[in-house]
Amino acid sequence: MNPYLELLAREASAVEFEGPVLQARAAGLDTAELEEDKFAALKVRAMLRRRARREAELSALFDTAGDLAGLTDLDAVLAAIVQRARRLLSTDIAYMTLHDPERGDTYMRVTDGSISARFRRLRLAMGAGLGGLVAESGTPYNTADYFADERLRHTNTIDEAVHEEGLVAILGVPLRLGTQVIGVLFAANRSARPFVQEEVALLCSLAAHAAVAIDTARLLQETRSALAELSEANSLISAHSEAIERAADAHDRMTGLVLRGGGVEDVAAVVTEVLGGTVTVLDDEGRPLVGQAADLDSGVFDAARSSRALGRTVKRGGAYVASVDVGAAPVCTLVLRTEQQVAAADQRILERGAIVTALLLLFRRSVAEAEGRVRGELLDDLISRPDLAGLGERARRLGVDLDLPHVLVVARHEGQRERAAFWASSHAALAHGLAAARGDEVVLLVPGEGPGAVARRVARELSSSLGRPATAGAARAAAPGTAASGVPDAYREAQRCADALIALGRAGDGASADELGFVGLLMGEGRDVSGFLASALGPVLDYDGRRGTALIRTLSAYFGAGGSLSRTADALHIHVNTVTQRLDRVAQLLGADWQEPERALEIQLALRLHRLRSHITDA
Repeated sequence: MNPYLELLAREASAVEFEGPVLQARAAGLDTAELEEDKFAALKVRAMLRRRARREAELSALFDTAGDLAGLTDLDAVLAAIVQRARRLLSTDIAYMTLHDPERGDTYMRVTDGSISARFRRLRLAMGAGLGGLVAESGTPYNTADYFADERLRHTNTIDEAVHEEGLVAILGVPLRLGTQVIGVLFAANRSARPFVQEEVALLCSLAAHAAVAIDTARLLQETRSALAELSEANSLISAHSEAIERAADAHDRMTGLVLRGGGVEDVAAVVTEVLGGTVTVLDDEGRPLVGQAADLDSGVFDAARSSRALGRTVKRGGAYVASVDVGAAPVCTLVLRTEQQVAAADQRILERGAIVTALLLLFRRSVAEAEGRVRGELLDDLISRPDLAGLGERARRLGVDLDLPHVLVVARHEGQRERAAFWASSHAALAHGLAAARGDEVVLLVPGEGPGAVARRVARELSSSLGRPATAGAARAAAPGTAASGVPDAYREAQRCADALIALGRAGDGASADELGFVGLLMGEGRDVSGFLASALGPVLDYDGRRGTALIRTLSAYFGAGGSLSRTADALHIHVNTVTQRLDRVAQLLGADWQEPERALEIQLALRLHRLRSHITDA
């Protein structure tokens, strides 16, 4: 058997092919034929090695093509290409630089086998070093000894990095996309070694694949960006379409509310349902018509002013504010509080809600003003011309029954007359009564029997509406069935009561003449002495009447004696203990404060009136 076939079969090294020739010479045989066989075997061996290497190269290119087909990560593909270049060319290091169009140079993109951090951060100017020369010229270059190669333009920065990495032999090929060079692929050794043409061709093939990978990744990125932009545009169009539909639906619903006679609360409910969050509706004075205003700060009111000036919604913190004015006078403000971001299109819904609310309030105000004029004219006639025919019929058409007990209230104020008149008209309409505005006072005639309670309620609510104190005096209009004829007297008494409250320093309060004690007696139209006596001494008079006691006589003697128990006992010819017991009973009947100066004065006046009435009756 030919020994060289065995050597070829086990892929022996080239040195081993000298063995058969040496053995034949040692045996004294002719080696000419063996020499020929050796040369033939070595040729076959070289051919097989070239084919094996070509097979490995083709396999690497095939694998690279497969990487490109399933490209998901550009970095991974480029790293695989550099690793294959290093393995196939059996070099110490392989690396890739890419062109930076903004800076006009190339930068290190991928390395395999590098040990120098400075080298991995290296940037090469166009034309500088071997890589710069390849990038500028677009042709492959290689050098067996980089530092000794005079063809290259050396720079300190590049040479220091190359020296630190320990490179000597370097091969660089361009990464091409058409006529454009986008980078350079390198293979390098740390010892002097020339690169053969096959190695240059192989590295060029890998570089072509790398350029395709980079271009494919760019196209994929552009495609993804375009798809993302299309998706975003579609989302914006969908959102805009939905916003338009919401706005149209909200507009239709609010318009329907107006046509059906809905109120401000209904508009706020529609806005809340469409936009979410909570809605507070404020009137022209910033007071809540719907919702709570306790958590509204000054920033909201500043935003309302800005909204009226700009004619659109203004955002302050977590609140969206839309305000409407007419003739530079505010009408209403809608405040939407929500944790969600409200788009500009949805803010138009809030603005529409504010406009519809303003229309409702203006309509309500105009109706109230018209009805208020009618009610005011009727009340003026009841006060100045109570005997005018047809007053009862006019009242019935307004829903006012003058046959019921009524209370007449006069409220003095220093606020806006128009606002006071509007409040009085609204209050009277709700109470099925009448109202009129006269200068700095408003007059109300409302059903009821407790003038003091009505006066205090009117004073409190009107003061709140005006933001300033309003003082109310009240009087019963007349007995049932005669309300119309009793209005003038009640008006004068209520006026005097309001004047008395102001004179007593009780501005902002409300009361009736009965509740002002002897002051009310002095100013009251009917001089209700019996009512005053009942208020001051009623329980004691009743006790004496039932028991036959002398508590009234004891009280008179006690005040006549200047509050002295002993002198009171002497005047009544009874024991001091008896006086004490009787006064204790008085305290139980009149209250523990009966000897307080103001109360004691009323009691003494009542005792004197009682004595005078008793003398008149006896006479």
